[in-house]
This record gives sequence, C-alpha cells and structure tokens, in this order.
Amino acid sequence: MLAARRRRTRRLGCRQAVRNECRSVVPLAGARIGAGLRQAAVAGGGPMAPAACHPPAQAQLRAMPLPPENVWDYPRPPRLERVPQRLRIDFAGRTVAGTTAAWRVLETSYPPAYYLPPGSFSGCALEPAPGGSLCEWKGRARYWTLRVGDRRAEAAAWSYPAPTPAFAPLRDHLAVHAGRVDACFVDGEQVRPQPGGFYGGWITANLIGPFKGMPGSAGW
Repeated sequence: MLAARRRRTRRLGCRQAVRNECRSVVPLAGARIGAGLRQAAVAGGGPMAPAACHPPAQAQLRAMPLPPENVWDYPRPPRLERVPQRLRIDFAGRTVAGTTAAWRVLETSYPPAYYLPPGSFSGCALEPAPGGSLCEWKGRARYWTLRVGDRRAEAAAWSYPAPTPAFAPLRDHLAVHAGRVDACFVDGEQVRPQPGGFYGGWITANLIGPFKGMPGSAGW
C-alpha cells in the first residue's frame, strides 16, 4: 500500500514538472515567433510595419553628434578618409546630391573638404566652368557650375580628373562650396562655409579653429 502511494506521488510530480517546463518554454517560443512575424511584416510592408519605429543601431549612431576635432591636429600632407555620415546638398529648392559614400580631406588649419561620387548628383546639370587650380598634394582641379532650370551656381564645384596616386580615390568625385548653393548638410546638420571665398571646406559644430581663410590667415 505504501509503495503504491509513493509511485502515484512520483507520477504526479513528473506531470507537474512537465507542465512547468511547458509554461516556461511556450511563451518564449511565442515571443520568438512573434518577433519573426514582425520582422517579416516590416520587410514585406505588411500591416505590422509600425514595429519599424525602432531605428537600426547604425542609424542611431549616425544621429549622434560628431566628436570634437581640432583642425590644427589635422596632418600636412593632408589625409584622405571615408565619411560614414550622410551628406546632402540643396540648391534651387531641391536636393541635388546625397550620399553615404563620400570622402573627406583633412589638412592642418582647414575644415574638411567633402568629395561626393558623381553618381550621387541628380536633378541638376553639371557644366564645365572656366578656370582651374593646382594643388600640390592632389593635382590639378577643374571647376563645375551647377544648374537647375534658370538658376546657376557658378564654379560651385571642383573635381580632380587625374589626382595624384595618394588621392586616387577622389578621381571625378566632386566637392561643393557650401556658400554657393542653398545649403549643405552632414548627418542633417547644416554646415557653414569656410571663410575666405576661395576655400571649400565645410564647418560643422564639432570643429575647433581658427580656420584657414579668416582675416590674417594668408601666411598660414
């Protein structure tokens, strides 16, 4: 009699353990399935697309403020580096260029010059402009005028058709004077043009000067 009671107690204990295990597993599996459905719905544009309100980690990082940079810490000869931020150029009431595949050139005392691939320009015409210049580091530059309808930004852009080997990635990329178009942006922040008119660097809030092009900087 006692042995039968013990066997019955063991069977009840096993059933209860199985129930507890199922309770702990099923909600977890359901959560995983639900997450998969949400992801599939977002990817397919289904009715659960609002779950995409949470931006990806990369977008969150790009929205963060740029780290402080002192232009007097930039090297000479200048350094070429990729730009992870999104760049945008507005002219004549429209966006005429946008990219996340740009380069920037960093040189002592200069705010960075940003170079966009030619394929990032649309909705505008790029027309050869008279003149040109020679950079001791990058080579000979040619100038371009941006045109949208009747509006023109004369010699607003420049490029290096045959850059020096150290700056070969810049071939045919275009840099734009921020002061000759409506606005230029780095990750949504509108930049200020480098002072002086001739230089084309973009000044963001994180940069520490003084900058080449300011009054009295001709000998720098």
